[in-house]
Amino acid sequence: MKQRLITGILAGALFVALTIAGGAFYTGLLILLAIIGFSEYVRMNGVKPLHPAALVGYAGVLLFVLPWASWEIAIPSMPTIVWMLMFLLLSVTVLSKNNFTIDGAALMLLGAIYVGYGFSAMIDVRTMESNGLFWSFLSFGCIWASDVGAYFVGKAIGKHKLWPEISPNKTVEGALGGVALALIVAVVFALSAPDIIGLPKALLIGLVAAVAGQFGDLIQSAYKRVRAIKDTGTLLPGHGGVLDRCDSWIIVFPLLLLCGLIPV
Repeated sequence: MKQRLITGILAGALFVALTIAGGAFYTGLLILLAIIGFSEYVRMNGVKPLHPAALVGYAGVLLFVLPWASWEIAIPSMPTIVWMLMFLLLSVTVLSKNNFTIDGAALMLLGAIYVGYGFSAMIDVRTMESNGLFWSFLSFGCIWASDVGAYFVGKAIGKHKLWPEISPNKTVEGALGGVALALIVAVVFALSAPDIIGLPKALLIGLVAAVAGQFGDLIQSAYKRVRAIKDTGTLLPGHGGVLDRCDSWIIVFPLLLLCGLIPV
């Protein structure tokens, strides 16, 4: 527990500092996390790091997360990128004479989108021309509040299991506590910056961040259970890997953007 606490404080402080700094510092950190996260995904699925399909997946992640607009480089649209990745991965199945199958191709495509677009959405929010830092901290604040509320409320009064087949320690009471604390944080943000966001929208963001964030956690738990592993990696002692720590982030940020709740 002591190691987990120390690691969490140090990593959290560094992340907050780089988020405030923004620019190349924040973007570079998220690009690094995306690469490490995809490497964890590749390893979880038993694919060698230098396998052609894995290399295609890495290329897809980089196409999503690299700051092409800042470099004034035009790249294909997202549907085009996804189609190109699909074509290249299916080509690997042919060239390998089905030693690498269509199932593996589908997994690599899923991973590139899951990890690549997830971290890309975080970069897009922070690099907004107007109030990028505010929207980033609002989103992260609601996600982290949901995690904290779910943990402590679940420990204190949790009795009814939320989804025991996927994550046996999570409770309904904890989940509701997480939603409640996320809504409180959203209200604080709305009251502190009424010229940026109104209370109804803040509450909706808090609700989406809490529910989707907890679902992101369950998604990763379900996948780890299928692969019979405890953690996706060992990057953070006591906390696991990148996908263990960022599972909520890479679901919440894309959803907030796709729903138009953050005005990028």
